[in-house]
Order: sequence, then C-alpha cells, then structure tokens
Amino acid sequence: MIAGKRVALVVPTFNEADAIGAALARAPRDIVDRLIVVDGGSRDETVERARAAGAEVLIVGRGYGRACWEGAALAAEDCDVIAFMDGDGADRVEAIADLVGPIARDERDFVIGSRTRGVRERGSMGVHQIVAGRVAGWLIALSTGVAYSDMSAFRAIRSDAMLSLGMREMTFGWNVEMQVRAARSGLRVLEIPVPYGVRRGGQSKVAGSFKGTLKATFSIGSTLVRVLREPPRSHETALSARAWRDRP
Repeated sequence: MIAGKRVALVVPTFNEADAIGAALARAPRDIVDRLIVVDGGSRDETVERARAAGAEVLIVGRGYGRACWEGAALAAEDCDVIAFMDGDGADRVEAIADLVGPIARDERDFVIGSRTRGVRERGSMGVHQIVAGRVAGWLIALSTGVAYSDMSAFRAIRSDAMLSLGMREMTFGWNVEMQVRAARSGLRVLEIPVPYGVRRGGQSKVAGSFKGTLKATFSIGSTLVRVLREPPRSHETALSARAWRDRP
C-alpha cells in the first residue's frame, strides 16, 4: 500500500518458468498488496513457481491482452491502482513506487515507464523496438496531443480509469491501445524513465523468432491504426490546454 491506496501488480505469463520466481521475489510487498499472475497456458513450471513466490494465479486462454484484461478485472475488485509488468525479469519492479506514487497521490491517472529514456542493460532492446516505440508515440501525439517514447509493459493506472477505457485488443496490441485510449479520454498521463534489463529466461514472444516478430508487428500496427481511426466515444474528451502543457 502506498499513500493509503491498495496496489495490485498484474503479470501476464506464458512459459516464463526460468524468470518468474526471481521477478516476483523482487516486488516490494510493502507497496504491492496483490500480486496476480495471469497465465496463458504455460507448458512449463511457470504456474507452480509463481504460486511458490506468493502470487495469485489466474489461468486464461492465449493472448497477451486477454491476460492483462482478466488480471485487471480481478485486481479492480479491491485495489485502487493497477500496475503491469512482463514476467521475463527484464522490467525492474523495484521501481514500481515511481509508477504508482503519482496515482496514489492523485497527481496522475496513468503513468507509463519509458525504457528508451531510462538506463538500459546492453542487449535489452533491439533497434526495431526503439524505433517502433518512437514512431507509435509520434502518431499518437499527432492525433491526441499526448506524446510517448515507448510501448513498455511496465505501467500503472487508476483502477476505475482502467475499466472505463473500453479496451478491445486481446493480443500484442493491448499496450498501444491502452496508451491511445488513455490519451483520448483526457487522463492525466505521465511518462517517466525506468531501468530495463535483459530477459532472465524463456523466449520472447515478440522478438524471439521471425514469425513472432511479424505477428506482433502486425498486431501492434493494425491496433494503432484501428484505434486512431475510431471516432471519439461519448465519454472521451478533447485535451485541454493544461493537459497539453502537462503532456509527458
């Protein structure tokens, strides 16, 4: 708990047995009240090791976005802030207070970590990942006035705001859809630099194979185009001049 707010950390996983135990062990439990692992049907010992590390485990069907959504819905039952990170050990969960603090203090509604602005371990990100984050951020800024430099999984959001976004994407496009919808809904957005390391085990579902890279690229790109082309929904508001000045 931080600033009197209950915090949940949602971790989507799929075959992360080599990394998940250590990743969860680093989560500061004086801040994280609920540790929720949402597994997409791992064929290794991910589930057993997550439970051994003290996490609640929810098993769902395949799909990165599906895991994030199911975990968020569960966390929103009794938590005020929902944070997300990947289960491969690359996200530095020790920095979670920097993400959830501004939300718990009611200064921001959505805080996203930027790996490209933070200190990165050598080999942790490919050039294509850095470029993709920059291009997506530029396109989102043109449409919404809110700029991002990355599509990092390490992020936090107010629980009620999360449930109101109207998320639809259940695959790899989840992160970028969330960023667009947060900006278009007029949420108080903050991007902060975060440290990032190399993955501690398993194979990347995005960059671990040529097929995976193509699949993820198509999913992310098509989601970005779809969401940016949607007309604003009734509850989405234009960003005010103050929101523009406060952009990340």
